[in-house]
Amino acid sequence: MKERVKSLMLVALVVCSLIQSYFLIYRLPGNERVVRTESDYVQTEIMGAQAKVEEVIFPQDIIVHLGDSKHTLFYPNTNFYKLILSRLQGRQFDGFQRYTATNLNWNTIREQNEGIELRFGRGVPVGVLQKVMQISNDSIFEDESINRILIYNVKNEDKVRVFFFSSQAGVIYEATNADLTVQDVHQQINFGKAWTPYRLVNGMYYIPEKNIDALDLVVQTGTYTSDQMQRSLSFDPSITRYIQERNGSEIYTDIKRSLQFRQHQNWISYTDPSRRAGSISLNKDALSAVDFVNQYGGWNGTYRMEVTEESDQQSRVLFQQYYDWLPILDLPGFRYGTMRLDMRQGAPTSYERSLIYTKDEKSEKRIRVLPGGEVLNRQIADKAKGQEVSALYPAYQPIYSEKGLRLKPVWVILLGSGERIVL
Repeated sequence: MKERVKSLMLVALVVCSLIQSYFLIYRLPGNERVVRTESDYVQTEIMGAQAKVEEVIFPQDIIVHLGDSKHTLFYPNTNFYKLILSRLQGRQFDGFQRYTATNLNWNTIREQNEGIELRFGRGVPVGVLQKVMQISNDSIFEDESINRILIYNVKNEDKVRVFFFSSQAGVIYEATNADLTVQDVHQQINFGKAWTPYRLVNGMYYIPEKNIDALDLVVQTGTYTSDQMQRSLSFDPSITRYIQERNGSEIYTDIKRSLQFRQHQNWISYTDPSRRAGSISLNKDALSAVDFVNQYGGWNGTYRMEVTEESDQQSRVLFQQYYDWLPILDLPGFRYGTMRLDMRQGAPTSYERSLIYTKDEKSEKRIRVLPGGEVLNRQIADKAKGQEVSALYPAYQPIYSEKGLRLKPVWVILLGSGERIVL
């Protein structure tokens, strides 16, 4: 009799345990329902195109220094930009020496000498830059990130100097054995002599002396669904839970990871905080970020990579989207134009991107004039209100409506404080 009672009690305990487990897993407070699909397995969905690392590494612009305080700028996907870049990619750079940047007056060098300057935004790791340029392996700066390369003919001398600027302020590297002659540089300088003249202002930014033309257009769009993103990011439908937030955002989580949809912005934020901290490898993080986007979501258009070292043993990889030759702005009121990944030990801890993608169809197209010269100078002074201006660049301001995505060319000024102002 006692044995039967013990058996019944054991069975009852097991049943109670199973019931409690069910409610803990599937009925936590605040969770409305368990997300399930007809499939019992994780189905990965590839939505965008695949890209090679080489396709996302290119300068944000190329400055041609003509000497005598004359300059011009070439932007991505323009003929002279591609011609100059292709020629430099065929040259060898080695024999690196490290210097302190303050030893030379860079503004004087840019104003007085003929030269070419490639700017890479926040920076690109050397190991990744070697994918598109013939830079020799050198332990002196193999772990560096480069944000610009300056090549110039020394005035009144038969000599070419080549400097790689580190993203760390005040650190530069000279390639003492560059495969370039004075005549090589001079030939490329000639491309800029008949182009729009620019002048250097306060040693900080370049302003065109004339108006420049850009295309103002409307492109047709589509939108990825939440189901597509879940499948793309390999969320297991059998254990994924759904949470509705008060602000209208939706969160899907499989305990370790979460995927937040900001429906009013068509923007997603994916997080995986389980990655352990460790030493940073910018090269590894940059390459892994490209692989991650290839596998989870893909690419819609042309993107340019920038990599920065962040706090908490993380790096940040930003992919800036381009249409034609202009970058597309990512604005607080309308998130678009960038993909961002925070990386730790070669794996993402967060991933953000737009759900909107563009199609090849264009419904409207016209030429828009961006002002230059004194008109632009007055606009900058009016908006900056005495604050330091660190950069000026043309970009597309995205405007989303039922008609599609309007890409409106604008001038953007970047203040020393980091604030962006659209003119």
